[in-house]
Amino acid sequence: MFHVAWPWMALLLPLPWVHYRLRRAAHNTGTSIYLPFAVELGVPTAGAAAVLPRYGRWLLTAAWLLLVIAAMRPQWLGDPVPAPTTGRRLLLAVDVSGSMATEDMANGTSRLQVVQQVAGRFIERRAGDQVGLILFGSEPYLQTPLTPDLQTVHRFLEEAVIGVAGTQTAIGDAIGLAIKRLRAGNDAQSGGSARQTVLVLLTDGENDAGLMPPLQAARLAKQEHLRIYTIGIGAPPGFFNSGNSDLDEETLKSIAAATGGRYFRGTDEQGLEDIYRQIDQLEPAAGHQQWLRPENEWFSWPLGLALLLSVPAAVYCRDTWS
Repeated sequence: MFHVAWPWMALLLPLPWVHYRLRRAAHNTGTSIYLPFAVELGVPTAGAAAVLPRYGRWLLTAAWLLLVIAAMRPQWLGDPVPAPTTGRRLLLAVDVSGSMATEDMANGTSRLQVVQQVAGRFIERRAGDQVGLILFGSEPYLQTPLTPDLQTVHRFLEEAVIGVAGTQTAIGDAIGLAIKRLRAGNDAQSGGSARQTVLVLLTDGENDAGLMPPLQAARLAKQEHLRIYTIGIGAPPGFFNSGNSDLDEETLKSIAAATGGRYFRGTDEQGLEDIYRQIDQLEPAAGHQQWLRPENEWFSWPLGLALLLSVPAAVYCRDTWS
């Protein structure tokens, strides 16, 4: 798209005409200097008005027009491109242990599939943030590092498979991996200074694997300014189903309380959707992604052409200026 940065420079266009109309010719009388040799050579004196040749006037007019156009800074604006933004840093830790295959939150849908659908919509709403993904079972794995590319994070969440990280649940190690990644990010981006970051940890079980106890990991997370929101999922035990009796809610509540976060309990798809929307309110996203248009300056073309026209203009007007 064509664009002019300084359109007000067009006000300079009539300046030569205004100067021509307002100038006053000098007279032979008064303080004018008498040059007898100039009269003998036929050179116009101070009392004679100098008249430019027709071609010279056209060339000078065109050169002036091109100079004004160059001063207006004509530009070509390219297609909008996303600009890098710096928003909140948010890690998702999702349990992919064997129990996540239980179908008790929606008819014919496993717990992991429900999480993939609801958490996927949560990721899409985090415009302007850096989001990362940790999958954990018996061991934690960094599936996606912190990135503003939300589509990639969403795709890797959709591709998560139950049991890919083992069949047990290592909650403490998952928190430890999040601390390690965020500490490395702080060192790389801000010289080691701590920044408030968020971890959303979702599980349907209790810590029965790993090396680091969950509460010890929570204390370390607090030192690293990592706020943790914990989510326990699975239908409660009832008359028609065994429900989720393995969930260690007390530990999840303690983890959240130690880091300044909150604990949530999701028993069905709608409840889980409400939880993620509450987290959206507690930790607002940075906003919509910003876009910029690349600018290609064109002022050099009229400026160069004006300089070229000044050469023949000087040739046509040399007798008048000599």
